[in-house]
Amino acid sequence: MLVLAIDTATKIAGIALYDDKIGILGELNLYVKTNHSNIIMTAIDNLFKMTGLSIADVDRVAVTIGPGSFTGIRIGVAIAKGLVYGTDKKIVGINELDVIAYNAESRDDIIVPLIDARKQRVYYSTYKYDNDKLVRISDYKDGDLDIVLEELKDEKCIFTGDGTIAYGDYIKEKTNNQGIVFSKTASIPRAAVAARLALEKEADNLYVLEPFYVNKSQAEREKEKRDKIK
Repeated sequence: MLVLAIDTATKIAGIALYDDKIGILGELNLYVKTNHSNIIMTAIDNLFKMTGLSIADVDRVAVTIGPGSFTGIRIGVAIAKGLVYGTDKKIVGINELDVIAYNAESRDDIIVPLIDARKQRVYYSTYKYDNDKLVRISDYKDGDLDIVLEELKDEKCIFTGDGTIAYGDYIKEKTNNQGIVFSKTASIPRAAVAARLALEKEADNLYVLEPFYVNKSQAEREKEKRDKIK
């Protein structure tokens, strides 16, 4: 089974082709300063050219549905749906926190992926290995970094993700260097991981699959404030 994975939930745009028997056939990761829509289709076309494959060879399209960038998530989901629509290919939504958690392979510590939501707010969850299988042990959440660190103050943790890159020094300070902060390269989400996870999940309904934001967008929050004033 061949999976095309698309990850546009953060500033790193990632695409990958993954075969269930061979493994990674190709992967591209690009830091995007502008809009993912400007590069993602070109990147997909180039990956197909480099691997000698085409969309016709793909059985499943995996797409990260969030949390992360509201705009980036919408772009990725829209592209994935467009590639699947009108075909017999399957679509699988993958949570971005699950993808990032797999960067840390500690079998003893709690793994805490952090996605930067700005102003020291993060999207996060917690994971732990159980018999060599990574298991999520808390809900997907968003909150102030201080609250996250307070929740985990009695645990031995490994932090990863772009929230770790943004606030690594602060995390070290608040945890007295007890929280292990991953390197920048190990904190980058990988589309190949999303593809592999898609092989383990049931396919989603094309017409029901939606972005997973955890919280409301700033525009939605501001509208709610205006409505309350009225």
